[in-house]
Amino acid sequence: MADILYKYKTSVYANITNKCNCRCTFCIRFLKDGVGDADTLWHQVNPTKEEVIEAIRGYNFEGFDELVFCGYGEPTCALDILLEAARVAKEEKGLKTRLNTNGLGNEENGRNIVPELANVIDSVSISLNAPDSAKYESVTRPQVEGAFDKMVDFAGKCKEEIGNVKWSIVDVLPEDQIEACKQLSEKTGIELRIRHFT
Repeated sequence: MADILYKYKTSVYANITNKCNCRCTFCIRFLKDGVGDADTLWHQVNPTKEEVIEAIRGYNFEGFDELVFCGYGEPTCALDILLEAARVAKEEKGLKTRLNTNGLGNEENGRNIVPELANVIDSVSISLNAPDSAKYESVTRPQVEGAFDKMVDFAGKCKEEIGNVKWSIVDVLPEDQIEACKQLSEKTGIELRIRHFT
């Protein structure tokens, strides 16, 4: 059985679904089965809401103050689980909550989900991956039309309602694309985090 909760570096992560609406060329899940202390993050069957809640309630978070929703799928593809799990993490465990996302949750769920997220999510990290639509399409391979613009719109809504929002890219991008991402960061007023690709 796949791990629902796992530790990686200094954080605890929640792997609530393997469903994703992108097929990123660099996705770690195509390279190995697990991350951190997880043997595998591949669910044979995606966990139920009850299983995720039970995992959170039974987990020893001593030494950790945050739960990050990020696994081998896009958390907003399991929105009802995400919302309830984040509520339990905050109310019962006293944790901060962070959502690592591709920013396509509104399209996935057919509505603006940001107000719902704002009730239970403290910070959001959005995988930018590329500075424009054409480059984004080629590396992210989204199953959503007009995905880049929809992601940028989602980010703006998160900035308005949640406040603590960051773009994320990996440092393998060409320098001109990194510079263009910095310009998008300035334009949107959303901080850019450049991660080292491991």
